[in-house]
Amino acid sequence: MGKVTGFKELERQDRSYAPVGERVKHYKEFVIPLPEPEIRSQSSRCMDCGIPYCHNGCPVNNLIPDWNDLVYEGNWRSALDTLHSTNNFPEFTGRICPAPCEAACTLNITDSPVTIKSIECAIIDRGWEEGWIEPKISLRKTGKNVAVVGSGPAGLACSQQLARVGHSVTLYERNARLGGLLRYGIPDFKMEKHLIDRRLSQMLAEGVTFKSNTEVGITISVEDMLNEYDAIVMTGGSEFPRDMDVPGRELDGIHFAMQFLTQQNRRLADEQILANQSISANGKNVVVIGGGDTGSDCVGTSIRQGAKSVTQLEVMPKPPKMEDKTLTWPNWPLKLRTSTSHLEGADRDWSVATKAFYGDGGTVKGLELVRNEWEAGADGKTSMVEIPNSKFKLDADLVLLAMGFVHPKHTGMIEESGVELDDRGNVKAGIEDYKTSRKNIFVAGDMRRGQSLVVWAISEGRKAARSVDNYLMGSSTLPD
Repeated sequence: MGKVTGFKELERQDRSYAPVGERVKHYKEFVIPLPEPEIRSQSSRCMDCGIPYCHNGCPVNNLIPDWNDLVYEGNWRSALDTLHSTNNFPEFTGRICPAPCEAACTLNITDSPVTIKSIECAIIDRGWEEGWIEPKISLRKTGKNVAVVGSGPAGLACSQQLARVGHSVTLYERNARLGGLLRYGIPDFKMEKHLIDRRLSQMLAEGVTFKSNTEVGITISVEDMLNEYDAIVMTGGSEFPRDMDVPGRELDGIHFAMQFLTQQNRRLADEQILANQSISANGKNVVVIGGGDTGSDCVGTSIRQGAKSVTQLEVMPKPPKMEDKTLTWPNWPLKLRTSTSHLEGADRDWSVATKAFYGDGGTVKGLELVRNEWEAGADGKTSMVEIPNSKFKLDADLVLLAMGFVHPKHTGMIEESGVELDDRGNVKAGIEDYKTSRKNIFVAGDMRRGQSLVVWAISEGRKAARSVDNYLMGSSTLPD
């Protein structure tokens, strides 16, 4: 603990943002980093708790007090090594992770947690700037071949870990470019894609082979892969979206959120989009259904495309502005979260359910909505009850459905592999060994646990890599 009284002497300070009027004119990142002296001061606020709850709050179990102290002392190189010991891609999590570590910070009891996410991002960005990040090439080869299917954060982490212990790894991706949700789902204004590309260059140097435009179960069979590889790790996403069955759902102008977000990312990457399939918010009244991060991303993208208005609807009640710490800390709290996209000019409404869509000439023109309330039954479970005489309408030329994802796509690889599924439609596997019901096939990330955070995907990719290594070699030097 570098400064014993740091948390008492210094107030929390975090990164700032470019002005709204400036940042909505482009799709680049707009976070303004803290200067080095301020980052070191913020690091000194860490209490180095006897029980570091931030460790448990972080899905990759980052050694947060350790690298906080190293940053405070100005030992950036050692801080980078410590950060990389648990997280393959801190530049991703330092930008798009919601920071459950900060929610678990002891100082969050007084609503002033250490700026862990900003410090993490500063460490990794400094590492790249200084040229400290180099390929870690294994000096020995095991002779084992592993296929990883899906190049999102789980697949990237799994592939890198396996290559670093000497396995020959081939990473399969059905799209033209690698990165999965990081590349095609996360807007560029939250994370620019050159961050992925430089990690891919590192992985290439470490011996990972990339095969894009290849969909396992469609363009190549699972059985052929099992004959070629000693193990397969399925690391695809949970991409089957939750839909709504209401009148008017078939109208043009109603799209799933990922169709909209993916298309914009492809535009920015100069990938071809057919004119008759183009989705644009320009000049339109946009309604986003779903109050989570994906909905927020739709809000920010719509504003940048020049939407006339943007409204985000949520079926659940409006959360409290602040949580009750005595009931929630150090767990992730339910509270009102306002993103940078919301601050750019969106209206939000809660406890609203969609009854129908209406249109003109086959194109959506609005929604019929109703207000609801959630009531507890005799069994303690809450259910949604429609409030009488609360119906109203909302104009909409574009509706984006951002209500989450149900499970991974089953057609193709999953069906052909014959692996067992759990009750939610995810691939069933143990959390210790990540083995599926099929010999030599493992699974990690959203395909196993369901829709989740990037940091959880990285965590599962790393753990699955250790399990595969142990399976192939009888033991493993990879971290738990």
